[in-house]
Amino acid sequence: MNLPLVVVGGPPGSGKTTAARAAAERLGLEFHSAGALFRAQAERHNMDLGEFSRYAAEHPEVDRELDAHMLELARPGRLLEARLTGPLAQRKGIPVVYLLVTAREDVRAQRIAGRDGIPVAAALRAMLAREASEKARYQSIYGIDLDRAAPDLRVDSSDLPPAAVVDQLVDFIRRHAPPARP
Repeated sequence: MNLPLVVVGGPPGSGKTTAARAAAERLGLEFHSAGALFRAQAERHNMDLGEFSRYAAEHPEVDRELDAHMLELARPGRLLEARLTGPLAQRKGIPVVYLLVTAREDVRAQRIAGRDGIPVAAALRAMLAREASEKARYQSIYGIDLDRAAPDLRVDSSDLPPAAVVDQLVDFIRRHAPPARP
């Protein structure tokens, strides 16, 4: 089966990375994560994610370089986990299956708190600050409002086990794969 370029986006704590990685593995797609690249950049700058987000707000080249790199990776047979690559690919006319994994705010804060070992209230504050920073940066740099982006599929992971989210993504991708070439 020929598989298209797939991009899985979603807000922090939605489960997008877990679902995207598992879907890529199940489908045999090459996986790349913008979030992992952003975290690696933060580490290289000796900053935590919140600090680096604030730094990126003052240095638009951080986002531009990361987004350009993700678009270079945008090819059929790959699954990219990234908040902005789906809308950017659509804008540039790159054929893409753009999937969005979401979850309620309280669920996302609980997940982040568990992952990072911090209190839920602190996770919620950090999550909301990060989202506000990213929203402002994406609007300023690209004129993109992720709240208005049009995914091909939206999956709310709030009350689903990870395997059920992956099943929905994989089923959708398989249904939208181009026909095999003779």
